[in-house]
Amino acid sequence: MTLLNHPLRTALAPLLAALVLTGCATAPAIDPAALPSAPVAFKEGDGRWTQALPVQAQTDGAWWKAFSDPVLDGLVERALERNNSIQIAAARLAQSRALLQATDSQRLPQVGVGADVTRQGGAITPAGGGAGKLLRAGANFSWELDLFGRLSQASKAASLDADGREALLRNARLVVQADVARSYLALRALDAERALVRETVGAYRDTLALTERRFEAGDIAELDVARVRTELAATESDALALDRRRAEVEHALAVLVGDAASDFGLGAGDWNTALPVIPAGVPSTVLTRRPDIDAARQSMLAAQARVGVAQAAWFPDIALTGSGGFASTELGELFKWSARSWGIGALLSLPIFDGGRRDAGVRNANAELDAALAGYREQVLVAFKDVEDQLSALRLLAEQGEAQARAVTSASRATVLSDVRYRNGLVSQLELLDARRSELRNRREALQVRSAQYQATVGLVRALGGGWERDEGLALGGRAAPASTGG
Repeated sequence: MTLLNHPLRTALAPLLAALVLTGCATAPAIDPAALPSAPVAFKEGDGRWTQALPVQAQTDGAWWKAFSDPVLDGLVERALERNNSIQIAAARLAQSRALLQATDSQRLPQVGVGADVTRQGGAITPAGGGAGKLLRAGANFSWELDLFGRLSQASKAASLDADGREALLRNARLVVQADVARSYLALRALDAERALVRETVGAYRDTLALTERRFEAGDIAELDVARVRTELAATESDALALDRRRAEVEHALAVLVGDAASDFGLGAGDWNTALPVIPAGVPSTVLTRRPDIDAARQSMLAAQARVGVAQAAWFPDIALTGSGGFASTELGELFKWSARSWGIGALLSLPIFDGGRRDAGVRNANAELDAALAGYREQVLVAFKDVEDQLSALRLLAEQGEAQARAVTSASRATVLSDVRYRNGLVSQLELLDARRSELRNRREALQVRSAQYQATVGLVRALGGGWERDEGLALGGRAAPASTGG
């Protein structure tokens, strides 16, 4: 009995050794010290807090509705349906889910049917020896036993890739929403600035008419007329430059909503969009809200699982096989009961020498894990930097807006006084032009500061990961009144 078992034990020795070492095929643990930690609070925070849902529990909140602008709402909805970047991300997600299904299928039994004809020699050939044909038809069965976790780790990695693609789809939606909001708000800011400049053009034309009458009456020199004409032409040039910039922004908005620029048009409108106040919350919520961070985390975990796949290549592949059907040397005898055949077996495959291929595969998988870990850390650091950028921008823009408002008030008063004094002949026409030029510059800068506040607000929503509903965590600052364009 011992002699009979000895060959069996010898044959199974490599398998038993592999089973003892199965633990070596598990993916390496990620050192928590290598992962970035969230700050306790934002440096630029102002005490507004919000409790965020984990990214898996979020819905795509319509955060843009906090701006209370129906036109913006319609543009974002159109972009979500037709934007090409979102459709590409959705296709990538469908592709990754198909790859996951294909990977999972390798863990299931494989069944197929087939038929073949071979010509061969040997005892199975007709009497007299020589070459003969053999016909076979039947079903085949195989099932790889995942004793060492190679297939399960590969399936886990594919599942994590699919989760990462889903996060990238959410990120694509957020990016498109933010880009549409920024482009639309920039368009409305340009509309307000264009109206201001064209109003100034009208004022310069009135001044030119008055100056020409005084020149014809001999009260002033031709130099004064030339100065007013210069200011009028320069301001008209600024108005045309703003028209060009608006056309470019409108064309970019057309691409975002999936329209051809030639077929898209958005008429000028009043800039009375509300400016919401965004609560930054605690920094740790950024790690759960931002879809790009979630995608980077899934990529890191997938790379970790692939290390286990590479390590499992050192262990044997074991599969159960089976077949059943018919075999005969004559076609007419093939499907008779006497021609039936079947077989079952087990296959074990273990490469002995591969020129270092498996070792290189493990080192490559470890390098991919290191790169994914570094990418995740960088993504987290960039996320915190984005939030701090927008928070500091909003704080400083609020102060700048107050200072600029005082400048506009003073410049407007100076223009009124200079106009009265000029009409009464107390000051030169050059002083009036300087006053109007200063007022126009300060009013335009006030509009640009206000526009920057809207852009920074959208940027903060994007930096925090979006996902809010209008009444969830957003403190509305009320409908913002359009900046004054008159004196």
